[in-house]
Amino acid sequence: MTLARLSLTDFRNHAAAEMAAGPGLVALYGDNGAGKTNILEAISLLAPGRGLRRAALADMVRDGAAGGFAVFAEVAAGEDLAPVALGTGIEPAHPGRRIVRINGAPAAATALGDWLAILWLTPAMDRLFVETAGNRRRFLDRLVLALDPRHAQHGNRYEAALRARGKLLSDLANADAQWLTSLEAQLAEHGAAMDAARQRTLAALSAELAGQPDTPFARPLLTLVDADGAPRATPDDAEALRKLFAERRRIDAAAGRATAGPHRDDLAAVHAATGRGAARCSTGEQKAMLLSLVLAHSDCVARLRGQRPVLLLDEVAAHLDPVRRAALYERLAGQGGQAWLTGTEAALFGDMPGPVTRFRIAGGRFAAG
Repeated sequence: MTLARLSLTDFRNHAAAEMAAGPGLVALYGDNGAGKTNILEAISLLAPGRGLRRAALADMVRDGAAGGFAVFAEVAAGEDLAPVALGTGIEPAHPGRRIVRINGAPAAATALGDWLAILWLTPAMDRLFVETAGNRRRFLDRLVLALDPRHAQHGNRYEAALRARGKLLSDLANADAQWLTSLEAQLAEHGAAMDAARQRTLAALSAELAGQPDTPFARPLLTLVDADGAPRATPDDAEALRKLFAERRRIDAAAGRATAGPHRDDLAAVHAATGRGAARCSTGEQKAMLLSLVLAHSDCVARLRGQRPVLLLDEVAAHLDPVRRAALYERLAGQGGQAWLTGTEAALFGDMPGPVTRFRIAGGRFAAG
């Protein structure tokens, strides 16, 4: 899948901008604050979820605009297939409500995942392995979503049931037992689906990583672990989860939160060559493992889904030495698909193998070349 045309209206610092790009590598360069990352953020909204910054919709509206924004893309699906038009944004009259259109027809945000898989790396993710379990779960769920677009629906319904159960448990003595049982059945159903999808994705990704040739990027070994750090070898079925939630009502009521379940699991990573946990590795090793993981996942999606995800790599090149930067470009160009990269200097992208589309970004404007 290739974003052949991208149009932004009143998005961040871009008032009205349009660019056309081909398959292969897309290099965006310009000064800090020019709006390069804003372009990647706009693209990330063409997938389910809150985008690469997880920002509020109202914060994405350009200063001085009427209160809405629009992101539109024409996606080339292949030589024998018609392009797909994807659009999203908000209207001034409804600043908190996201609108999605596919080929001009209204659609749910989760439906975007049926058409386009998108994965990103940003500087804020460099500390993924030493930050919270919640950040790693969101990262893992983004990997899952690229392989299973239904994962977002299960996640949304699970979270809604979790919130409703929490409200009931805040007054457990007077809680409606029948409604509580119903909510736990919903948690079990959607939690089991989430858990199974995560396990399938990690199994497929681990196999892909194991088959990757030696590269300048460190290879991670990945494991799903529970809240206590114990490895999760097999998925929980719905009945096991239903019993878990029912048995922990009093514990969860006292804690003020659900203390066990798929929403408490974590992604653990180990440096394959040294056996050190990712959190104990150097910053450079952690970055290398993230890159290795994302590149392998791209291959995994291409093999299992039949389409390669669009990669958004924000300021990646600036933090790599020349050898690793060249290796990254060769890998991206060799695997096909489309990858968007940002950097402050055109020289960072001078030795990219083709095809390459280059844009200079300045003051919310695009200039080809």
